[in-house]
Amino acid sequence: MFGKIRKYYKQSDKETFFIYVILRLAIVISAILQLMYKNYANFFLCLITLILFALPYFVSKKFKIELPSGLEIIIFIFIFCGIILGEIQNFFSLFKNWDTLLHGTTGFVSAAIGFSLVDILNKTDKFYINMNSFFVVLVAVTFSMTVGVVWEFFEYGADQILSVDMQKDILVDHFSSTYFDKTLSNQSILVKNIEKTIIISKDGDREVETVIDDGYLDVGLHDTMGDMFVNFVGCMLFTVICTLYMGGKDKYKLAEKFIPRVKTN
Repeated sequence: MFGKIRKYYKQSDKETFFIYVILRLAIVISAILQLMYKNYANFFLCLITLILFALPYFVSKKFKIELPSGLEIIIFIFIFCGIILGEIQNFFSLFKNWDTLLHGTTGFVSAAIGFSLVDILNKTDKFYINMNSFFVVLVAVTFSMTVGVVWEFFEYGADQILSVDMQKDILVDHFSSTYFDKTLSNQSILVKNIEKTIIISKDGDREVETVIDDGYLDVGLHDTMGDMFVNFVGCMLFTVICTLYMGGKDKYKLAEKFIPRVKTN
């Protein structure tokens, strides 16, 4: 199977083949190291990454869709950065904006896929539609933001069910809430300059006191809204490219490097 995939990419442009080989080699080396360290969970993540690297090939063969080199390269780098570097090498903790960068990439790629869905359906004999440029862009934006929302649902579900912290917590020193309104008149009360938060929890019969200095711990709200915003920024970036492409102003055909097409032969 991997021989066919390697042959497929070898027949494509040199840049895609080079990126594919280098990243796959890095994944294999990472998998070997995880086995040596007896970290079987990370080894399993490496195997999943190798499987995900094969998805563009199967999509292209199964659905007769031609994936442009630019989109394939972004997908490969995104998967590698998200799992190998982000999860296994702990880049999510080492680099503050690593997660932000990946969500922006997701918005860009999802918008490209959303645009291509309309374009592919428009050229299919069994299902013909004809949308003007505004609705094509609207579909791309809607599809991209929906993907972002579904992913945030997944992060929230994982946090609630598995007690992990995918929706990263951050410290904030102020907030406003109606909870402190003793008049029950739905007035928002501003709480600012928070210097310390004391959390008292129970471990069996023993009380555990945790002190948080310089604020209180926000449980994922800011992270979620930040992820959605950068997803929107990535989506808007592709929307600009898409609009120029449809208006005939993209003389370098930049959009074509990211838009999947139905194979003509």
